[in-house]
Amino acid sequence: MSLLEIKDLKTNIRLRKGEVKAVGGISLSINAGETVGLVGESGCGKTMTGMSIMRLLPSSGYIAGGSITLDGEDLVKLTEPQMRKVRGNDIGMIFQDPMTSLNPCLTIGTQIAESVVLHKGVSKADGLKRAMEVLDLVGMPKPSERIGDFPHQLSGGLRQRVMIAMALACEPKLLIADEPTTALDVTIQAQILELLDTLKNQLRMAMLLITHDMGVIAGRADRVTVMYAGKVVESAPTDKIFSATNHPYTEALLASIPKIDGTTKRLYSIPGIPPDLSNPPEGCRFAARCRLADDHCVTTSPELNSYDGHSYACFHPIGIETEHVKVETRTLEEAEAPYVPTGRPIMVLDHVSKEFTITKGAILQRKAGTLKAVSDLSLTIYEGETLGIVGESGCGKSTTGSMMVALEKPTSGTIEFNGENLFGLKESELRTRRSNLQLMFQDPYASLDPRMRVGSIIREPLEINKIGTRSERDAKVVSLLGEVGLSPKAVERYPHEFSGGQRQRIGLARALALNPKLIVADEPVSALDVSIRSQVLNLMKDLQSTHGLTYVVISHDLSVVRFLADRIGVMYLGKLVEIGNGYDIYENPAHPYTAALLSAVPVPEPELERTKNRRVIKGELPSAINPPSGCRFRTRCDRMQPICSDEEPPMSNFGGIHEAACHFPLVTPVTIGQAPLLV
Repeated sequence: MSLLEIKDLKTNIRLRKGEVKAVGGISLSINAGETVGLVGESGCGKTMTGMSIMRLLPSSGYIAGGSITLDGEDLVKLTEPQMRKVRGNDIGMIFQDPMTSLNPCLTIGTQIAESVVLHKGVSKADGLKRAMEVLDLVGMPKPSERIGDFPHQLSGGLRQRVMIAMALACEPKLLIADEPTTALDVTIQAQILELLDTLKNQLRMAMLLITHDMGVIAGRADRVTVMYAGKVVESAPTDKIFSATNHPYTEALLASIPKIDGTTKRLYSIPGIPPDLSNPPEGCRFAARCRLADDHCVTTSPELNSYDGHSYACFHPIGIETEHVKVETRTLEEAEAPYVPTGRPIMVLDHVSKEFTITKGAILQRKAGTLKAVSDLSLTIYEGETLGIVGESGCGKSTTGSMMVALEKPTSGTIEFNGENLFGLKESELRTRRSNLQLMFQDPYASLDPRMRVGSIIREPLEINKIGTRSERDAKVVSLLGEVGLSPKAVERYPHEFSGGQRQRIGLARALALNPKLIVADEPVSALDVSIRSQVLNLMKDLQSTHGLTYVVISHDLSVVRFLADRIGVMYLGKLVEIGNGYDIYENPAHPYTAALLSAVPVPEPELERTKNRRVIKGELPSAINPPSGCRFRTRCDRMQPICSDEEPPMSNFGGIHEAACHFPLVTPVTIGQAPLLV
């Protein structure tokens, strides 16, 4: 008998006019000790399914039908007081954003102890004692010291550990993990996922893992359920989902993911957008975006067919009636071909450092320290190439990008663009140079003025620089919208009327308005679903070819960087620790930090993900206010020797354009201590 059994669950959200059918009659089960992955795009009903199980729906939401049975008890029929005894006791939940889920006014110890006191009837002192135990269980450093901290005093990874400790405090039978690692760096993500696996096995819990990351699912789920527009479209054991996909939507999700081996030449893009669930279509909800749909699919909704434990809802199943989609790829030999820049240097960063003063006091503003965001960075960017910069949050990637487009001034060192020192120019001269330097922001919604129409947003830089007549500017705006795949009608609409992917296209159109030479893209697709992400990535490649652009792509997603970049630089705590082409970095890393980053990347291949050798980085990123002496990575490195704390490692050459700074590299350098040939 299953621990959790959901049958024909329907969850609706009331609107002023009508209702959103957020969950449209799904069924799934989870056995004790089993992990079931629930995947799909944003808005498909994943989180709403988890919230329905917890009975934590918004005030306008309600369960319209079906049953949710936990260990033989139907949760739908319970009163709210009865459900409170289940919630947090028999079912624990890890929410997507720990910062907004934790109470900022209470210490973490108090928040963890609260559920123990409530459900187990123990004293506050015993509740805090249990809080200490679970904080130690989830790997919180020095739990006795941290128990009195408030959420804002912790890093993102530590806050997520607190969320896990809260969910596990009463040893629940079922754990619902809703995007537990979405907001985390790949290294912290690896730590959290390893922790969840270990705790699940120790406590014999069942787990519902809700995520859009197919790599996370591949290595950790026993079975996978794929949702689309509120319905289950496919469900099977994990290996079958990846090796014998039946539904076109699941196939499209997998084909939208860039491969970290560099063989993906062009990603598959799902056309269109998901349907409006306040008025869902009569037939298959994926029909409008499906390459195989016919008239029957539009008018009739397919039933969920099941064979040998593999269920799918499709009239034209992949691999049974139809071949899989052909994704444009290149051979492994082509992917491994050594890249050498052929263009002229367009930007040179020479021993660049950026420091920020930390002050204390609301009135006197006394200097309390210095944050060393970027330290002695030297880098050359070549015309027409894409340079990727990767590393954990706080490593200085975004600060470096801001200096490249002259939004931040270096504390020391020089940045030359087309042979001119940008920060040696007068302000009026610098303003004219900025037209050739543009930035794609991480959050397109926050970077677009909500009070301006899209046409005005894109036209603004043309007006400021007095380029063309009014009619010529209007024509340029329409032309740019067409290039990024948006209708001319978009000029009259506001940013909030567009999806995330469409807003990123608007941001790209605005960046192209002045015909720039260099675009710095700061996490350009981190906030997008995998299917929308593939559209934007393909578009960026197309526009680079059309406009002769040079890109600097800043990201913590190493798969995205491998797909886009010709060269990749790895940063750690303000320092460039390794640089090379895709093959150098991904297949032959020299620095232990690079190798650890790569081993932490979830790969959407179950067998490889389960068996790969993971070099999980221990601990948190040190403070940039007081970075470690010598090699800054030494405090987290398993190869650390006394020399690492005494001397900063020089850049060494590992063949061609491959450079790394490490006293004890993973591969043998060509010349120890040689100055970098090409950075």
